[in-house]
Amino acid sequence: MNMEVFPGEEVYLWLFDDVAQQVAEGRTQSGREHFEKTGSKEIRDGVRQLTIRKILAYRWLRGSGIEIGALHNPLQVFSSTTQVRYVDRLNEADLRSHYPELNGLNLVPVSIIDDGEILSSLPDNSQDFVIANHVIEHTEDPIRALNTWFRVLRPGGTLYLGVPDKRFTFDQNRVNTPWIHLVADHTCGPEGSRKQHYEEWIRYIGKHTEYAEVEVLVQQLMTQNYSIHFHVWDAENFTDFLNNYRESYNPRFCLNEFQQNLAYQEMIYVLKKDE
Repeated sequence: MNMEVFPGEEVYLWLFDDVAQQVAEGRTQSGREHFEKTGSKEIRDGVRQLTIRKILAYRWLRGSGIEIGALHNPLQVFSSTTQVRYVDRLNEADLRSHYPELNGLNLVPVSIIDDGEILSSLPDNSQDFVIANHVIEHTEDPIRALNTWFRVLRPGGTLYLGVPDKRFTFDQNRVNTPWIHLVADHTCGPEGSRKQHYEEWIRYIGKHTEYAEVEVLVQQLMTQNYSIHFHVWDAENFTDFLNNYRESYNPRFCLNEFQQNLAYQEMIYVLKKDE
């Protein structure tokens, strides 16, 4: 989207919630008036800093698709051109029980209850887009997850990946997940590394170091099947992961766009399945 050119009233007000509020309250006549008064350079800078997710959604997502694991923070899409169904492994009541920290927050309506790594309820080539925003780090087998998401995409469909950049999150002291580890999780099954991941989570994120205490907490999380960041990456490491995945498992996609989004401490990859 070229923000040196006014994109239209509806799109502009959707991008800028504060301007839409000003128009609703009569403090600004229109989005166009705000655009012309503010100046295109400031608008461009504001878009990049504050609305990069919306910009990418508007630029690349069209038609009907799914978002996996949106919980209380779905990607905002332009509803005039985009329809989203929400996928999660639990219904709303069970999600609130599993994540008590989300009590009081509005969760998206779950339309499809399914394992986001497998999506057994969705046929091949059935979705115009798949949104996986801060999901892949929660998967135990990221290679299987990518295989699944590309499977359900129609030819030419879009995969929107938002991935935490561990350098700016609570994962900053953890080691980047190496490619050989991901291959092992995919080839041998994630069961072999599951306990290791929970131990790392307890030690680095929970800050527990006593062996007996760590063992107890690990067993509790494993019994709950609690969703943690099983894998972590920075931008360079995750880009290497995608390149290795393309070479070893699936050459039939390309990178449409990459953005580092520091507002959300994340990397955004927009991938296109080959026609």
